[in-house]
Amino acid sequence: MWPKKEKAAARRAFDKTYEKELDSLMHEVKERANAIKALEDIWLLHDFLKEKRRGINDKYDYRYSQLIFVFGRLLNEGWLEIDDFEGLDEDKRTKITYVAESLKSII
Repeated sequence: MWPKKEKAAARRAFDKTYEKELDSLMHEVKERANAIKALEDIWLLHDFLKEKRRGINDKYDYRYSQLIFVFGRLLNEGWLEIDDFEGLDEDKRTKITYVAESLKSII
C-alpha cells in the first residue's frame, strides 16, 4: 500500500534518479561523440546508445508493485542513497535496503 505522502516521496526519488542517470549518460555520449575518428566509431556509439536505452527503459519501471525492486537496484548501483527515501515508511526502506544488499551478493 502506497499512501499519498509516500507516493509523492517515491516520485521525487524516482524522478531525481532518472534525471541524474540521464545527465550522466548525456555526458558520456558527448565524450564518446567527441572521440569519433572513424565510421566504425559511429556504429559503436549507436550500439552503446541502443543498449543504454534498453537498459534504462527496463530499469525505470514506476509501477508501485515494482518500486521496491527498482529502488533497491538503484541503491545498489549507487544512483540513490538511503536518505533519498525520506518520506517512505521504515518497512519500505528496510525492504529497499534488503533488495540492494541481495543484489550485491548476486552481482
